[in-house]
Amino acid sequence: MNIHRTPDPIEKLALVGDANRFEPVGDRPQAERKPSAAPLHFVDEPQIPRSAADIRPCITHVSTPQGKKPILKAMMTTACERNCYYCPFRAGRGEMRRVTFKPDEMAKTFHQLEQAQLVDGLFLSSGIINGGVTAQDKIIDAVEILRRRYGYQGYVHLKIMPGAEYDQILRAMQLADRVSINLEGPTAQRLDRLAPMKNYYDELLQRLRWAHEIRRQARAEAPALIRASIVTQFVVGAVGDTDLELLSLTGSLHRLGGLDRAYFSAFNPVSGTPFENLPRTPDIRERRLYQASCLLRDYGWDVEDLPFEPGGNLRTDTDPKTAWADLHLRERPIDVMRATREELLRVPGIGPVGADAILKARRQGRLSDLSHLRKIGLRGVERAAPYILLDGRRPPQQLSLFGVG
Repeated sequence: MNIHRTPDPIEKLALVGDANRFEPVGDRPQAERKPSAAPLHFVDEPQIPRSAADIRPCITHVSTPQGKKPILKAMMTTACERNCYYCPFRAGRGEMRRVTFKPDEMAKTFHQLEQAQLVDGLFLSSGIINGGVTAQDKIIDAVEILRRRYGYQGYVHLKIMPGAEYDQILRAMQLADRVSINLEGPTAQRLDRLAPMKNYYDELLQRLRWAHEIRRQARAEAPALIRASIVTQFVVGAVGDTDLELLSLTGSLHRLGGLDRAYFSAFNPVSGTPFENLPRTPDIRERRLYQASCLLRDYGWDVEDLPFEPGGNLRTDTDPKTAWADLHLRERPIDVMRATREELLRVPGIGPVGADAILKARRQGRLSDLSHLRKIGLRGVERAAPYILLDGRRPPQQLSLFGVG
């Protein structure tokens, strides 16, 4: 006779394992793929079950606005009634043992791990059972307990469920440091091929609009009540989506929709799903999307400025800023002593900090040599050299053994 013992909370976390590794959480998403490799020492917290379960795959070191932290990536339940074609938690996939936490159980387990100094931040998501509103209630309840009963004031990143209500999003944004409303695809047509049970406009895009409205209103009336940033995520490359589609949408959301960050997750096939035999999207495509998104978000670029290939994708052999500079600046370099801040930001190797340093330094004297740029702290001098003039002349350039980075 087979008797199935109910797993303890640590075993439940271990059963989820690294299935959330493609769920970005922090400010350097490509660095989050590796789980914690350090052995876990359950110190000073005897209430944590001493099972043989290994929860290291659930803990990721993440860059947050509060610094780098070990974040627990957890789910209220891995059961789901939705059938997203790419997802390891999709309905009907028999290869995963389903686990469910009660809100107080999740809060208590995290508190014990945090007291044992194993984690210092929580990313909390969920599968959907009995609709997105029910799933969202459980997420919110868990964090309410964590904040109120256990007094945890650290980093929390919450997933907003498809179909969540306005008041739920408001409460989540009051409790969390960051909320995710994942669009998954750049258009309704792309989403329909990824997740046919999700409604792009009503369940997802409308929730992003609500989050933006909530934060805008809070900033005008009570800024201290809302601290959450707003992010979204896309599955890249599974259904023919192009970089132009993805970046056109994210650029618009950055300008008009209050989006703080877009996450791009290169598609990885999961066994037991309809997409299990599709090819994996190369990581370099994901990297180029992040580089281009940074130009849109932080450098004042427009989508029209990005150098797309005829098929609508970015080049993968070089970064988009260098690709643009090769087209526009290599034959017409800019004069560092005369360029505006916006023009300086077009030069590879010059970011916002470097541009400001140049503007300050040239008010005090001439910048006529590459050594002058190094002295003011510019890190990308060699990258910038082919695209600038110093004292009206092209600076001498060192030949690279490895090509342009």
